[in-house]
Amino acid sequence: MPTSPPPRWISTPTGFLMVLREGDGVFAQLEALAVREAVPSASFMGFGFLRRATFGFYDFERREYRPRTFEQLELANMTGTLAWKEGKPSVHAHGVAGDAGFATVGGHLLGLEVGTGSLEVTIICHERRLEREVEPRIGAKILSLGTG
Repeated sequence: MPTSPPPRWISTPTGFLMVLREGDGVFAQLEALAVREAVPSASFMGFGFLRRATFGFYDFERREYRPRTFEQLELANMTGTLAWKEGKPSVHAHGVAGDAGFATVGGHLLGLEVGTGSLEVTIICHERRLEREVEPRIGAKILSLGTG
């Protein structure tokens, strides 16, 4: 009889606790949670083992991220928000991760894949649905608090 994968999240009094496993895409799992649980918006924090992490530094002149990928890291901290853009979940996260030599890298996160072990994320839900809008002056998505 085939076994089903372990659950990726459980409810908590303030939102959810997510435990991701080797090979999971962190952003894809956060987006899935937002859709399945109808999360209006949230803040999150996490840590754990990474197979691969892509960081990006935003180039304001070119209006795009300059990506750089690193492998076999420990995510010391990830902080971010979960909102919506054009009807789809929108994740914005920054983090710091270190390698076996204790060298660290940090900044805007473009993608994370969980490595051997796990990665834990605490998600704190907000009552209000928040949207991201492109700020025309810089060409980047900005979290909008709305008008009232």
